[in-house]
Amino acid sequence: MSNPTRTYLDFERPIAELDAKIEELESVSERNGEDAPNVAEEVAKLRQKSADQLRQLYAKLDPWRKTMVARHPERPHLKDYLAGLITDFEELSGDRRFGEDNAIVGGLGRFRGRAVVVMGHEKGHDTQTRLKHNFGMARPEGYRKAVRLMDLADKFSLPVLTFVDTAGAYPGVGAEERGQSEAIARSTERCLTLGTPMISVITGEGGSGGAVALASANTVMMLEHSIYSVISPEGCASILWRDGAKARDAAIAMKITAQDLIGLKIIDKIIGEPVGGAHRDREGTIKAVGDAMEESLSSLEGLDPATLRRKRRERFLAIGRSLMEPAA
Repeated sequence: MSNPTRTYLDFERPIAELDAKIEELESVSERNGEDAPNVAEEVAKLRQKSADQLRQLYAKLDPWRKTMVARHPERPHLKDYLAGLITDFEELSGDRRFGEDNAIVGGLGRFRGRAVVVMGHEKGHDTQTRLKHNFGMARPEGYRKAVRLMDLADKFSLPVLTFVDTAGAYPGVGAEERGQSEAIARSTERCLTLGTPMISVITGEGGSGGAVALASANTVMMLEHSIYSVISPEGCASILWRDGAKARDAAIAMKITAQDLIGLKIIDKIIGEPVGGAHRDREGTIKAVGDAMEESLSSLEGLDPATLRRKRRERFLAIGRSLMEPAA
């Protein structure tokens, strides 16, 4: 059976129409049984046509369509990765200064046999959980909790794994009053001074300082259809053109896709997604992310703290330098 509850993006309308037809024919087949011998053949043809169109659509996504895919509500979120990759997970809450921030979830666990500290942004999957996690937009206490967890990792020589998926840090008055920018800066600084391996994956949106605060790692990877940018396309369009409707133009101009960013050496690796995006094969995506993280973590094991800090520092200082070098 096809999935009648699947959310389709605007550009996926032809796929939605085919899948609706498949669903209709399957219902007819169930009702009539052997009285509809040609239905199975027709369903198979439609499935093939749907798969071919899906493959063609996703082979040439522009940056704005990739933005839509990165924001897909059925895309795997942090808690899905925790359930699929981390065993013996023990969540640690609070920043020991103000309170708990559910937009960033983190704690201790085991990743394929290794003891690790793991954390990331959680957006939620329905109205109730989205409100609880503030749509993945962290307040200062979230970033101060992240610093506390990295201190713990440093103390016990544990690798740090982070999963980034946020539109950006929360811009509310209360967050600003409690030192939002300072908290983001402290978290970014703690990433850079960490004496243990740190691996970050942009799983959906990597928005502004809210993402960098958890992604200043030894290795930064992105899923194929995720985005990573200094500001959202809508925010950029409203500033440059005073017109949020020009978000597509902004997305293209800002170079926010994984394919753009690996060329600029801002990220280190692109993790492939199933045809049609991560939401169409959540288990396969989670496994692919785990395999990539394990490979990267293995390459960093055995390095002393000073070397890890130096390599991390050199990695970030090198960003943009190749663009300034004169052509030979």
